[in-house]
Amino acid sequence: QVQLIESGGGLVQAGGSLRLSCAASGRAAGSYTMGWFRQAPGKEREFVAAVTSSGALPQYADSVKGRFTISRDGAKNMVYLQMSSLRPEDTAVYYCGGSRNPFYRYDSPTSYTYWGQGTQVTVSS
Repeated sequence: QVQLIESGGGLVQAGGSLRLSCAASGRAAGSYTMGWFRQAPGKEREFVAAVTSSGALPQYADSVKGRFTISRDGAKNMVYLQMSSLRPEDTAVYYCGGSRNPFYRYDSPTSYTYWGQGTQVTVSS
């Protein structure tokens, strides 16, 4: 069992920055692919970014490339999402997910077994 707890969401003006954090605990948490997804009201959960268990091969959705950075601190079992140049369309609940599936499935929510409770990000125009 793996527990994931997100933090760092909030209200920010367009063009601003936020850093989301995801604390992972539980057996073998450090061996999981970790991803960030988001879900806006009335929309499906969508992929944002993912990273391997070693913190390598960061992957991003086209909509956030160049603006968001995913990173991982293995010693602390933490995953971060640094978000810059935020836009109103980035407004959503952001979820941290853990996957034991092959990394090539990093962008599918169905690949992830464990999820955090989510943290709200609101970007005002």
